[in-house]
Amino acid sequence: MQSVVGIDQSEVSANKERSVVRPNKGISREIVELISKEKNEPDWMREKRLAAFEIFLKKPIPTWGADLSKLDFDEITFYLKSDYGKYESWKDVPKDVKTTFEKLGIPQAERKFLAGVVGQYESEGFYQSLMEKYSKQGVIFCDTDTAIQKYPEILKEYFMTRCVSIADHKFASLHGAVWSGGSFVYVPAGVKVDLPLQTYFRMNAKNYGQFEHTLIVAEEGSSVHYIEGCTAPKYSSTSMHSAVVEIFVKKNAHVRYTTVQNWSTDVYNLNTKRAIVEEGGFVEWVGGSMGSGVTMLYPASMLIGRGARADHLNIAVGGPNQYKDTGAKVFHGAPDTTSTVVSKSIVFGGGETVYRGLLRVAKGAINSKAHVQCDALMLDDISKSDTVPTMEVFEDQVSVGHEATVGRISEEMLFYLQSRGLTEAEAMAMVVRGFVEPVVKKLPLEYAVELNRLIELEMEGSIG
Repeated sequence: MQSVVGIDQSEVSANKERSVVRPNKGISREIVELISKEKNEPDWMREKRLAAFEIFLKKPIPTWGADLSKLDFDEITFYLKSDYGKYESWKDVPKDVKTTFEKLGIPQAERKFLAGVVGQYESEGFYQSLMEKYSKQGVIFCDTDTAIQKYPEILKEYFMTRCVSIADHKFASLHGAVWSGGSFVYVPAGVKVDLPLQTYFRMNAKNYGQFEHTLIVAEEGSSVHYIEGCTAPKYSSTSMHSAVVEIFVKKNAHVRYTTVQNWSTDVYNLNTKRAIVEEGGFVEWVGGSMGSGVTMLYPASMLIGRGARADHLNIAVGGPNQYKDTGAKVFHGAPDTTSTVVSKSIVFGGGETVYRGLLRVAKGAINSKAHVQCDALMLDDISKSDTVPTMEVFEDQVSVGHEATVGRISEEMLFYLQSRGLTEAEAMAMVVRGFVEPVVKKLPLEYAVELNRLIELEMEGSIG
């Protein structure tokens, strides 16, 4: 691993309005300390980073899923800081960043139907806003770096303590060492955030790793819908995304976490997402995974209180040179808990999708109900789709079910639709839209339209 820390002057833009702190490639103790110093973090966070780094060095790379043998940590830059600063007014955001995000439609979405927005460019957030009425009710929505400075006691209590640990696996340890940016959401007891909160992460550099940390705390009886979008341009070299999401759903609270990820195919997308759900709480995971050459993602729900509930809905699209290893994990640790997992995958052009799930019902979790449904749609005969479910049930008084289907779009179906005036491509798109409808209907209208559009773009050229 490289250990020399320096500034890459090639990353300083010609207009002199932007300067960048970019350590040399690779990860070392010096780089971890540099990140903490640049952020002026409290000692406890610096110590947590260094402890995570030591664990990272000892942990092996997982070999049971995707092939990660070509992922070279020595070729990744783990931190990239610009001097853009932080803004609460969109008109003050620098023109080059503003142009990028306006093309993605973020400001328009904010004006129409969002309660608040956080924007992140490379390693740090640069923009945040929250409707005044929610701010007055005590809702907090900001980037995680800001939260460390303004709300250190809350962060110290929840940040990689009992939800995701720095020792969980190699990529959780890596994240704990080099994390930067992300979102912090805190909703006080009884407060209902009626409009979604959104964060948008843009990874714009090559040979770069983005490690944002999202922490959501919904106190008793509260509710919030958080939406996350991620994109990156395509380069000829490898980049990496390894985020952590921690969600705490207190008694009778409700959190919906929605993500639409559209990484380029040179990105390794390796995330850890987990929720702890207390008595009567409800967590919903709604996800769309497009792009990226390799994805490993298994959102987990820990149902620790009586009557806790989790719903997982996910769609993964695997095209040429793509491997999507996705699924869900649900742990029923209390009586009367309920979970539903619906996983949809579309594969074409020689791509590969895998559903990898874990359902565990603990002894004493009586009257728990769980159902897993995995559906794969294959558009050709050169692609591959697998289902690898694991179920561990230690209680008799429960209801657990699993079903899986793999299907092709039949020539008869396409012929029928074409006989009604559709082209073959239009007919294929209609069938695909119907297939992903259970996931899409959970999204706000604009996001549903965007997800359908992204899927169609992914499939472009797969017909004929």
